[in-house]
Amino acid sequence: MPDPDGPGSLTAEQREVWAALATLLERLPTALDAQLQADSGVTHFEHGILFALDSAPDRVLRLSVLAGYASCTLSRLSRAVTRLEGKGWVHRVVDPADGRFTLAELTDAGHEQVVAATPGHEALVRRVVFDALTPTQVRQLGAISRRIAETVDGAPVWTPPAR
Repeated sequence: MPDPDGPGSLTAEQREVWAALATLLERLPTALDAQLQADSGVTHFEHGILFALDSAPDRVLRLSVLAGYASCTLSRLSRAVTRLEGKGWVHRVVDPADGRFTLAELTDAGHEQVVAATPGHEALVRRVVFDALTPTQVRQLGAISRRIAETVDGAPVWTPPAR
């Protein structure tokens, strides 16, 4: 059995915080997926792709840029885009500025999907995240989340454009 007090081990407080964070990392995605699947027929990951495209200029992004936003491999993104193409919400086109790249373009039907899915999704996020926190805690959560995400990956965290 490992020595819980050995070099490099977590303190008791750090273990308690990590247990809470690990539990959150398991529960929150499950809740988000369940709501979006039930209400809109998409996963949280797919909704994030659609939302990012809907927020982009002309509703178009290079797949490589979109993969960076989604923190995923091009392979995972490609499979998701294929599913979204099958629903008529996205289509791929060759980048006219550089034929080596492929663009994902949100269709009008995809935009309507985002418009329909976002209110229910945001209501759940508000209920399970923001309603549980004070305004100061919300700001702290944002700062802490960005700091951890940038430590893990080094890339800046995607920030949606102002509406």
